[in-house]
Amino acid sequence: MAIRLYKSYTPGTRNRTVSKFDEITKQKPEKSLIKKKHSTKGRNNRGVITCRHKGGGHKKRYRIIDFKRNKTNINGKVASIEYDPYRNARIALINYEDGEKRYILHPRSLKIGQSIISGINKPIEVGNALPLEFIPLGTAVHNVELKERKGGQIVRAAGTYAQIVAKEGKLVTLKLPSSEVRTINKKCYATIGQVGNVECNNITIGKAGRNRWLGKRPTVRGVVMNPIDHPHGGGEGKSPIGKSRPVTPWGKPALGQKTRKKKKYSNKYILRRRK
Repeated sequence: MAIRLYKSYTPGTRNRTVSKFDEITKQKPEKSLIKKKHSTKGRNNRGVITCRHKGGGHKKRYRIIDFKRNKTNINGKVASIEYDPYRNARIALINYEDGEKRYILHPRSLKIGQSIISGINKPIEVGNALPLEFIPLGTAVHNVELKERKGGQIVRAAGTYAQIVAKEGKLVTLKLPSSEVRTINKKCYATIGQVGNVECNNITIGKAGRNRWLGKRPTVRGVVMNPIDHPHGGGEGKSPIGKSRPVTPWGKPALGQKTRKKKKYSNKYILRRRK
């Protein structure tokens, strides 16, 4: 993936960068693998905004991704690499030998025409999916399951990968992209390789309107509001927060406050916390 730069024709293009989309080979998605997805705009079933700063944006169709990789022992060939509006990674269309088509996350260096397969004791090649117990130590993996055959839930963002550090008994130890080290059941599946579109973190939005295309509405700082609207509001001119620590609009601690439950069931699987 390459990044396209703009000359400063306008203020919006001064710092703007976009992906060149060089790797994308097909413009329209596979009709059998798309569905409508209603945009809630941050509202609940009563129409009340429960998640602020969402709404608008370009109309999108959801691509059905095969996170489970449960089509075992059947070879599939990469037919095309496509854009997905719901994720920063690219997706690959796979044509299986039995005629079925599925989308998977596009791993880095996986080319059109290459074959992939899922199952036990399969080759350790990019794009293949295996249980963690059959993957050698030090291998980079992505789309990792947390529960057996539930489907990949972690390490799915563009450019990410987890590394297999150790194996002991029924558990496999992984080092995640966040630097967290945790154990996962050895029967859980993972896909070999790193997720593609590695340079997406280097993209600069450039202007506020581009965020509106993505469905993100403006965010207003609490210190510029009135006291009735936010605990940080009020005061003359540029005044500080005026509290012992920053809080949310509803008075709960914010900015650095840990929100993970202290008695969460998965705490026992985490060997080292993320930084």
